[in-house]
Amino acid sequence: MPTPQPTPSTAPVPAPRPAPSPTGPAHASIPAQLAALPHHPETATPPQPSPAPPHAPRPNPEPSAPPPHTTPPTPGPSLANPAPSPATAHRPTPPTLLADRPDGTVLRTGPTVAKAHAPDCDPADLAARLRVAAHPRLHGVLLPPLPLTAPDGFLVLLDDGRPATRWPYGAPVAPDDPEGAPWEDAARLLARLHAVPTARLPGPVPPMRGPAKAARALTRMRQAEVTSPALRAAADTVERAWSPLPAWARGQAPSPRADALCHGDLHLGQLVRHPAPDGPWLLIDIDDLGLGDPAWDLARPAAWFATGLLAPAVWTRFLDAYRAAGGPAVRPDGDPWPELDVPARALTVQTAALAVAKAAAAGRALDEVEAALVDACARMASPPPPAESGSPAVG
Repeated sequence: MPTPQPTPSTAPVPAPRPAPSPTGPAHASIPAQLAALPHHPETATPPQPSPAPPHAPRPNPEPSAPPPHTTPPTPGPSLANPAPSPATAHRPTPPTLLADRPDGTVLRTGPTVAKAHAPDCDPADLAARLRVAAHPRLHGVLLPPLPLTAPDGFLVLLDDGRPATRWPYGAPVAPDDPEGAPWEDAARLLARLHAVPTARLPGPVPPMRGPAKAARALTRMRQAEVTSPALRAAADTVERAWSPLPAWARGQAPSPRADALCHGDLHLGQLVRHPAPDGPWLLIDIDDLGLGDPAWDLARPAAWFATGLLAPAVWTRFLDAYRAAGGPAVRPDGDPWPELDVPARALTVQTAALAVAKAAAAGRALDEVEAALVDACARMASPPPPAESGSPAVG
């Protein structure tokens, strides 16, 4: 794949082309349209990420481990899928449907993965994010998209107007191997992402969508049919924790800090090894990528630590790895919570709201981890006791 050339910040985003339908005028299914996405001639061999610069540590073959229950569920469809066994590695691989939900459909075919993004995904903003992900300054940090229609044509529109993209396959974090969770690698990748000089990227770069995603989680909870008294009480608790957050954390105002390139939805499901199975770790899923407060990308593990879902030793290694790599989200030493407190609170409320909505939809009670998140919201909504330096206020 040729190296995309930087474009002026005022350059218009090319209009995406509709994807050809394999069944003619009638709309084909989303998976069928993904299987028929065009292949640009220069994508016969998926691009390889550039080697990390000398100062960036190489992936640790034995990264630190979270508690078994801290590996998060992937909030949206992932680009990753378990690697094929050696016995089947050289056989033609039929398309494999990895996810087919209202918020996204993912289809793997051999060494590539095609994704239909959410129906409300803005194609122009996604095109801008794709150009950033393909930029040379992000090689070795983000998995690069594969061109579909031209060297810089990274998306097409499906029959229903949803944007679709194609990516190289990457081997994900093993969900049944908490000992192999790459927390330090994630931290170093975030530090490199946050240090990218945004003025040299193709623009305009959209805002990071983390706060907007938190607000959508609250909307989803409010629209859920919550009939259980226990779930109703949990929803009320989540609302009380949400309302005191500043407007920017609720997606109702610009962030007071928007000087860094942020992932927007960091969790362990957002890392893959590419080339699979032993390549370096890379970040995937750029739907929320954009300019914002880099502390947001540290907020989910910070919230898990504060609520007791992430072991203190794991959190310390994550934070130390981020600081050692020069990450700008928090001060280089000392208490990180002045920067992390508001984003960690927002991510706690977001996760708790989704937990209530999912439990209501399934007609079940909250599980142990979900209840712990709601309990954290209850503590957030109560008058706080005097906090010691270095102690989170979330939990």
